[in-house]
Amino acid sequence: MSQTATEPAVARTGRKTTARKYPWYVIQPVERDRVRRFLEAFAAILRYTNYKPLLDQYVRSSAKCSRCTATCPVYEATGDPRDIPCNRSALLLDVYRRHFTISGWMKAKLTGDPGLTEATIDEMARSFYRCTACKRCLLECPMGIDHGLLTHLGRWILGELRIVPKGLEIATIEQLHGESGNTSAILPHALVDTLEFLEEEIEEMFGIPIKYPVDRMDREYAFFPAVSDFLMEPETLMGNLVTIYAAGDNDRWTIGTGYYDGINYGLFYSDHVLERVVKKVVAEAARLRAKKILIGECGHASRSAKEFVPVFGGEQARPVVNIMEYTWEKLEEGKLDLDPDIVTEPVTYHDPCNIARSGWILEKPREILKSFCRNFVEMIPNRTENYCCGGGGGTVSVDEIHDFRMSVAGRKKAEQMRATGAKYVVAPCANCKKQLRELIEYHELDMQCVGLHDLILKAIRIPGAKPPEARAEG
Repeated sequence: MSQTATEPAVARTGRKTTARKYPWYVIQPVERDRVRRFLEAFAAILRYTNYKPLLDQYVRSSAKCSRCTATCPVYEATGDPRDIPCNRSALLLDVYRRHFTISGWMKAKLTGDPGLTEATIDEMARSFYRCTACKRCLLECPMGIDHGLLTHLGRWILGELRIVPKGLEIATIEQLHGESGNTSAILPHALVDTLEFLEEEIEEMFGIPIKYPVDRMDREYAFFPAVSDFLMEPETLMGNLVTIYAAGDNDRWTIGTGYYDGINYGLFYSDHVLERVVKKVVAEAARLRAKKILIGECGHASRSAKEFVPVFGGEQARPVVNIMEYTWEKLEEGKLDLDPDIVTEPVTYHDPCNIARSGWILEKPREILKSFCRNFVEMIPNRTENYCCGGGGGTVSVDEIHDFRMSVAGRKKAEQMRATGAKYVVAPCANCKKQLRELIEYHELDMQCVGLHDLILKAIRIPGAKPPEARAEG
């Protein structure tokens, strides 16, 4: 198996490297003989994974009917044939057909087809990171071709050549090899300091002390939010705590200091990285002897855990629960009291692709919001058909393509949000929040992007604590 994208190419091979600059982001140093390396990486992945049967099926299907043009927000914004999902997938499928099937090899011998070229690799680098991997195109493909999965596979192969956006690679290096072991480089003592600060804020807000449980053993839940929440989403984390406290479950969960990052960038560009990060989550839950893994408000963190803890967790795998599933359950049990007179402004809900496209989490957040937000409005379309925020597939972390995310990938989402007339757009995902806040500023939308538990923090009633109206006045 070829080496991972997190190891320097020079140290790996001793070969000279070169840097290539593209209009929309900087490629990391790569080997000169990129065609050979690409084919070697592709061959290794085919040998050690189960992608080959899927690719065999896809190359026997018609992958160029272009019905996906009706659903792709990037193509809708540009009209560029290169942005049609099936054309993007064809870049990789043509290489597979030419170099890894008997019929393709024989045809190439007869026609003199040279196969993969440097120019094709350059086009892949451009194209695969213009896709947000939202998988909306899968809704229309009559052959069931998963163009988002092919984008992921193409990125993985490119990643073996270190053709990776710097933002993704640097964060992954810190997560796998850095002192902090997480993508935001937050050390354990800084985590504890942050939690203590949030506890002080909560006590001032509610008038009663409520504590985050840290490193408690044998609890029901081990909690893993996107680690960036500890830096940028205090209201979400405080909402998580008061929700669990109000439900009477503060002795049933814990945050571990061994590992506390739900982010998994491997989902965006490398199955090898994906597996290693999933195993870090599983190992921490096992260390804490927790029965379940509780993921915070993050779409890709939730999907990474939900789909791949059972795959890579082995005997230590535990059930995965999203925090919105937990909150909905407690609301249904009558353990949460939410004041319907606090959030009076129009509220809309954004469906993160990673938890909505498959139909996993659709109605529960809506039922929670409608229980205390009287003026709830839907985006059109919504649920499984909702548009991506425009920063999906890890592209939100690529600062070099900010203009692309604002004016192309996120244009449709901005139009959706504006049409609702809402003052709050609820986005239960760390990446979506970042992207939507930038969209709101860029397109000058009169609204605010918040998490679901941000609004719960405003409206929740806890016996013995200050009521919501008093907290609002304060």
